[in-house]
Amino acid sequence: MSDFAPPASIQDEVMQFLLSTPTPQQIINFRASESAQLRLRYLLDANRNETITVDEEAELEEASAVNQFMMTLKAKAHESLK
Repeated sequence: MSDFAPPASIQDEVMQFLLSTPTPQQIINFRASESAQLRLRYLLDANRNETITVDEEAELEEASAVNQFMMTLKAKAHESLK
């Protein structure tokens, strides 16, 4: 198990962001916090090095799903600004 745990998951960050009713431009500009990005890098490295735990693997899968959702949302936001 890792000693590095983020204060909140990327899913929590995205939910808090969306609850703030962002504009399309704010959606396009959204970036995960530095701590969330560091956590994702850690998970990706652990996965690549085959040292990832079952819990970390589930967290990585969740982060991947959230990332896919945000990419789709950003594309829709771009379309709405045209």
